[in-house]
Amino acid sequence: MINFEEELKKFHPSLEVEDAEEAIYNQDLTDAADLLVKMMKEAEEKEEK
Repeated sequence: MINFEEELKKFHPSLEVEDAEEAIYNQDLTDAADLLVKMMKEAEEKEEK
């Protein structure tokens, strides 16, 4: 039977995962909501002109 406490003591996180996590969090990602807000602002600016 697997002793989970012993296995957890042996666990060391992969540096690759930590590096990937840092790279993902440091990116400024644009999502669909950001695009929609930008499009609405541009449309409002065109209407004002």
